[in-house]
Amino acid sequence: MGFSTDAIHVGQEPDELTGAIVAPIYQTSTYVIEEMGKSKGYDYARTSHPNRKALERTLTKLEGGTAAYVFTSGMAGIDAVFRLLRPGDHVILSQAVYGGVFRITTKLLVEFGLEFSYVDTSDIAKVQAAIKPSTKMIYVETPTNPTMIVSDIAAISALARGKNLTVVVDNTFLSPYFQKPLALGAHIVVHSMTKYLNGHSDCTGGAVVLSRPEDAEKIYFIQRSAGAGLAPMDCFLVSRGIKTLAVRMDRHNSNGLAIAKHLEAHPKVKKVIYPGLPSHPRHELAKKQQTGFGGMISFEVGSLDAAKQVLNHTKLCSLAESLGGVESMISLPALMTHASIPPDIQAQIGITQGLIRLSVGIEDVEDLIADLDQALARIE
Repeated sequence: MGFSTDAIHVGQEPDELTGAIVAPIYQTSTYVIEEMGKSKGYDYARTSHPNRKALERTLTKLEGGTAAYVFTSGMAGIDAVFRLLRPGDHVILSQAVYGGVFRITTKLLVEFGLEFSYVDTSDIAKVQAAIKPSTKMIYVETPTNPTMIVSDIAAISALARGKNLTVVVDNTFLSPYFQKPLALGAHIVVHSMTKYLNGHSDCTGGAVVLSRPEDAEKIYFIQRSAGAGLAPMDCFLVSRGIKTLAVRMDRHNSNGLAIAKHLEAHPKVKKVIYPGLPSHPRHELAKKQQTGFGGMISFEVGSLDAAKQVLNHTKLCSLAESLGGVESMISLPALMTHASIPPDIQAQIGITQGLIRLSVGIEDVEDLIADLDQALARIE
């Protein structure tokens, strides 16, 4: 079946009891056991419930994995992946990693004996040079948030195979519609489902999709033991959102490309970072490993004062920390999503106080361009 068909039907079959075309929300904490040793597959909602199982089936199919497990947030899923490691293990991460990942690794997980190195994963030689005898995992964001650096998943996976390393890819920005990391050799994919998978800015959630059964068994144990599995209502909302993922991503992509081209020609914009533009240094790689470029754009306006003029005067582009919704959102990573990263490291990885991140929604593109133009006109 095609992607859109799978997104609508796999895990979202009509209710067997009533025939309802949309499965009911199982808003219950516990399930009655028929007799000792005999149940209908569920006992307690922390362990599992029908809405969670349905969503996990959908994600497994769309990402081409062996299994998937969903969590209360993207960070909860990422934390579960790092729990596959043991004290003394070393992890290589993309240098321009999301601020929440930087925070959890530098402020929390190091206290449990894990070691982390932040590397420009777009340079395979630097990845190779960072590998130690204790290295167990390579964690890649591609494109990175917000610097839009694209890493070669297939090349990193080939390097990892020769050294028995686990490759994890954060696929939040592109979704399985535009990028399939497991098909390129990665072992684990993580998502903040709060973003494009849900797409409607009305719930949080995270996902971990796995290619190896042994990893899946461990992640399920972590999910049910730590109690971070996603609740029925949130699972229902993400399942609903995924039904329109393909059509939404196509619109995000077409709007994103049009706006990126417009901003690149705008006299008040110093630089546009978008993998869909030929000016992006990894444009050819993006065309090779992705089937689209998505709706995430970063652009430089030169200073904090200039950025504030834009951020404070957009009307359709909401000033907000999230992304991936049907509505456009705009933010300043240096002071918002990536504020937990020290200024010297921000400067090193290309996050300036004049760098604006735009999550392009599915509104009429002419209206979005007009909104950005009137905000950019405020820059003196």
